[in-house]
Amino acid sequence: MCLIFTCGEHTFRREVEGYEGVTCQCHNCGNWAGHVIKSNPWFTFCFVPILPLSIHGYQDVICNICRFAQPLENRPDVQAMRRGAGGGNNIPMQNQPPPQPQGGPPPGWGQGPQQGPPQGQAPMRYG
Repeated sequence: MCLIFTCGEHTFRREVEGYEGVTCQCHNCGNWAGHVIKSNPWFTFCFVPILPLSIHGYQDVICNICRFAQPLENRPDVQAMRRGAGGGNNIPMQNQPPPQPQGGPPPGWGQGPQQGPPQGQAPMRYG
């Protein structure tokens, strides 16, 4: 009679409470694909989790693209995004103009007197 037993390790992962839906920048690849995940590793026997290998688990920022993991305590920028602490999905927007006062066109749209060609240049002629 031949019995085959398998031993191994399995890690259960879930999002950390307060960081659900928070997306941050990966320090390895630079993509905005980092999520805060809590990992709980278990020893398995015949694919059945038997013994936890960590009591409290690990809280990491893990990139979904390059799979780079970094401990949450090393990322103060991500800790500031925690819900309930003034955070949320705080992806900074790039090249945003300053807020415009209400009423009136944006700058450059018909404001100011009409001027002729710049000084020292003749008007263009076609034909």
